[in-house]
Amino acid sequence: MFEWMAWTPPVAIFFTSIVLMLIGMTVWELKSPTTMRKGWLPMETTRGDRLFIGLLSAAYVNLAFVAVSEKLMTWLSLENEPSIWISFIVSMALLALIMRKG
Repeated sequence: MFEWMAWTPPVAIFFTSIVLMLIGMTVWELKSPTTMRKGWLPMETTRGDRLFIGLLSAAYVNLAFVAVSEKLMTWLSLENEPSIWISFIVSMALLALIMRKG
């Protein structure tokens, strides 16, 4: 059923994290309805807006890392490509920052 996708542990953890975030945000919204607020993003947002923006940002960070990882290997004279865990950690940190301060 899922043969079309390369289900490596980082990919599985990334998608599992997204599912858990959506479940958590649903429960949080039911217990405490959100209000619009203005952070450092250039617009007023709700928690759901910030989650969506953060998930898009996380996807772009991961895609950019995959795009440059082979070049990084050459530039930094590495024997192997850098670990995808680096982009996972950076993307989750960016998501947390957008959720908290955005």
